Amino acid sequence: MKRIHIIGIIVIAIAIGAIMSTVSDSSTYASFAEAKDNPGKEYHVVGHLNKEGEMTYDPQVDANLFSFFMVDINGREEKVRFTGSKPQDFERSEQVVLVGKYDGDHFEASKILMKCPSKYEDGQPGEMKEFTAGG
Repeated sequence: MKRIHIIGIIVIAIAIGAIMSTVSDSSTYASFAEAKDNPGKEYHVVGHLNKEGEMTYDPQVDANLFSFFMVDINGREEKVRFTGSKPQDFERSEQVVLVGKYDGDHFEASKILMKCPSKYEDGQPGEMKEFTAGG
């Protein structure tokens, strides 16, 4: 085999490996029910905050633990734990997108994306704000 053929095969193998790792690590949009059926897989869950539900954030006890209840697009309510501080104006959010997976009886979020209603006051489209675990 010529040297150029060997290099070509190596490049193709690396490209296939990169594509496969990207596909296997990517998360998809789902409801709480679908995410609960596949506890090890990461999902994006869209919904809104249950403003009457219990929200727990005590920075003096644990500044990196925030829990709340969210209702997904199918109307199912679940407890959510976020390893990070409570996002500013979280109660005012219009829509919430959680990125994470199930851990036992609750959804463990690694990211919180919020759409705030204040972004619509000037007639401009809303902007999603992202909050990640650990900060």
